[in-house]
Amino acid sequence: MQLVIFDLDGTLLNTIDDLATCANHILREFGYPEHSKDAYRYFVGNGIAKLIERALPEVDRNPARIAEVMERFKIYYFGNGTELTKPYPGIPELLKELFHRGVVLAVASNKYQEATRKLVRHYFGNELFKIVLGQREGVPVKPNPAIVYEIISLAGTEQKETLYVGDTGIDMQTAKSSGVVSTGVTWGFRSRTELEENGAVYIADRPDEILRIACPDS
Repeated sequence: MQLVIFDLDGTLLNTIDDLATCANHILREFGYPEHSKDAYRYFVGNGIAKLIERALPEVDRNPARIAEVMERFKIYYFGNGTELTKPYPGIPELLKELFHRGVVLAVASNKYQEATRKLVRHYFGNELFKIVLGQREGVPVKPNPAIVYEIISLAGTEQKETLYVGDTGIDMQTAKSSGVVSTGVTWGFRSRTELEENGAVYIADRPDEILRIACPDS
């Protein structure tokens, strides 16, 4: 593989504690009930608007209120989203090894762009990832393949040379719809069953297994 595209939340970074803490903080501000950390594992994955929609009481899931709460969340999360987040064990070592072997590394996230770039820079620096893309206005969220096509174009590689790594069914659908090879990881927010049911070509239980998938002959 010449290009490995990683999902961010639940794949590279364990962000669930910060996501849950920040979202619950904003819900309290608006007088809404809070949710458990485990509930947020199923709220995330489809972009920030969908996260807020799922967190709100059903009676208030209208576009105006979702937009209002979302904007407040984005401000608070941007300032507080690195308090509890950390890379999964073995991820920094995997990234460095792939980078040193000449593999182009990229991030494709449904997290909004500013936070995606901030987290990648904060935890991994500016050198390892050539392309870091999050959710942006006018670009459909995953599983639409647009973000993967954009990364492949920017990297100057081909679909058959690309590995997509993620932790949810959405990620596996994204890889399939964009014509690239998928690897589901079991240390993230969703189950092995979800990965299998959504067509994961490979499943990795540890980060070092991704190295063998991406570079089998080395």
